Amino acid sequence: MAASPTAAADAATVASVTEVLEAAYPPRWAEPWDQVGLVLGERAAAVHRVLLAVDPTLAVAREAVDRDAEMLITHHPLLLRGVSALPADEGKGAVVTHLLRHGAALWCGHTNVDRSTRGTVGAWLSLLDLQEPRPLVPGELPEEAAHGSSRFGLGAVGALTEPTTVGQLAAVIADHVPATARGILHTGDAAREVRTVAICPGAGDSFLEAASAVEADVYISSDLRHHPALEHLESAADPAAVPALIDVPHAASEALWLPLAQELLVSAIPGLEVLISAHTTDPWGGRLP
Repeated sequence: MAASPTAAADAATVASVTEVLEAAYPPRWAEPWDQVGLVLGERAAAVHRVLLAVDPTLAVAREAVDRDAEMLITHHPLLLRGVSALPADEGKGAVVTHLLRHGAALWCGHTNVDRSTRGTVGAWLSLLDLQEPRPLVPGELPEEAAHGSSRFGLGAVGALTEPTTVGQLAAVIADHVPATARGILHTGDAAREVRTVAICPGAGDSFLEAASAVEADVYISSDLRHHPALEHLESAADPAAVPALIDVPHAASEALWLPLAQELLVSAIPGLEVLISAHTTDPWGGRLP
């Protein structure tokens, strides 16, 4: 798909911003169950400022309005599951009501963004500088999109430029993702050597077997539940025979995409002001020892 002609900021609209996003992250790349694209707003409405965030929470919607953004762009969908009512005294209804009352549009990307070299998987490839990367889940053919984006696939596996350890790798990740109450978790010996890394941004315990199959030294993902993680670790008598695990809070993992989306929109629509939300949407706000 060829890139669309660049629009001046004073001519940017909800439609033109949406066109840039969907040229880089084609909706056809999303999983069949996913709900991506423009959720709210008038396509002809002018847009001078947008706000980027991981989740369309009520706090984020209020932030968008408070910062005079005419459009909110999030990674996670607002209405992933069908609803029959959106009253303003309930969370999702309050988000819809607040944005529409103040004339702000909402666009959501998700698994179409996850597959892109300018999406979440691309952000992790850049952070870890993985060499000769390939999709963790095989079977998808590469496809070029606009604005330097191409379909990579779900997850990634590749080699580090220099060996490190599980503990050192976890520390690097902690330095680059938003801080959360839970922090970064890892299994086993922190001094275990790491050369090959498997990664799935977002929830990825369904790919534990895939990480083992590619003989990764460590698998980085989010939302690794107790039983799948424990069964993975106990699947061999020798702990070194299966990948160590690094669990990154879900919202923190996918927040790495936000600067890439910011660069995309700023370069495609010169003069458009693109802000990144100050809110961390991780649901956990505190912890005890």
